[in-house]
Amino acid sequence: MKAVQTLKTADLCDHYSDSISICQVEFKSYGAKKQFSGPIQTVEVFEDNVLVRQMLETIPEGSVLVVNGGASRNCALVGDMLAQIAVDRKIAGIIVNGVIRDSGEIAGMNIGVFAIGTMPLKSKKEGKGKTNVVTKFGSITWTPDEYVYADEDGVIVSPKLLTLP
Repeated sequence: MKAVQTLKTADLCDHYSDSISICQVEFKSYGAKKQFSGPIQTVEVFEDNVLVRQMLETIPEGSVLVVNGGASRNCALVGDMLAQIAVDRKIAGIIVNGVIRDSGEIAGMNIGVFAIGTMPLKSKKEGKGKTNVVTKFGSITWTPDEYVYADEDGVIVSPKLLTLP
């Protein structure tokens, strides 16, 4: 899969404000990559990260995994081991509507990781949830194979690949 060019969200908003969606969740950036973008792949789970691992092991290179964890702060859905899988597979980034752990290690990894916070407790391992589904959070409808652009200013979604003149 061809990598999507990383473009500043502010510049994209200037040119495409009428055709993009802007996420209303204020994420914290944990990975070494502060800007990332790519086609969306989704997983919807609650306090269980088995399907997060499965998705990271199978989604195409250059993708961004969007994890809708229901904004739970009770346990982490991504840690250093899952982030390393993403790095090794050349995943562009991970956006977690939930929390992560091992933030010190993830800070040194060449991947974008956005989450709402941290929590040291690991998740359950029951394999419950859904993959490759349309999911909603942050005033965004996250649809597999649409495009997400993330940086220090925020996260935007577009139904089509965006470029700047």
